[in-house]
Amino acid sequence: MLSPKRTKFRKQQRGRMRGIATRGNKIAFGQFALQAQECGWVTSRQIEASRRAMTRYVKRGGQIWIRIFPDKPVTMRAAETRMGSGKGNPEFWVAVVKPGRILFEMGGEEITEAIAREAMRLAQYKLPLKTTFLVSDDPPNQNKTSENLKESNSNKET
Repeated sequence: MLSPKRTKFRKQQRGRMRGIATRGNKIAFGQFALQAQECGWVTSRQIEASRRAMTRYVKRGGQIWIRIFPDKPVTMRAAETRMGSGKGNPEFWVAVVKPGRILFEMGGEEITEAIAREAMRLAQYKLPLKTTFLVSDDPPNQNKTSENLKESNSNKET
């Protein structure tokens, strides 16, 4: 499961989830994506369960990108504890998700839209948010060779 290697502070306040995602709201790596439609906390266990569901369905073909990271600690007090005596200990990690945030991306030669749609459907059952499936208008140029980059740079100079 995902968790930070180290943090500056062990405990955080709960915070508020207002507004929409201004960053991480566009498809950057793959051709298909799963986008959040509402705000919420996604735990590291939920992220891992979604990732496993997608990976199993595509039979390790293509590539999957996880675009969220659980960097917020959630503390809990022991059961039947009296009031006072401070804040509880960190129990698990969550990623704060706002509407519009891209959660997962998928791409590759052997990944069709039907395969990606079904894999994302299985993944969204594991998540506590409403999500939608997105298809990129223009797939990113991941396989640009250095020759193609030189050609495009030389065209700019003239």
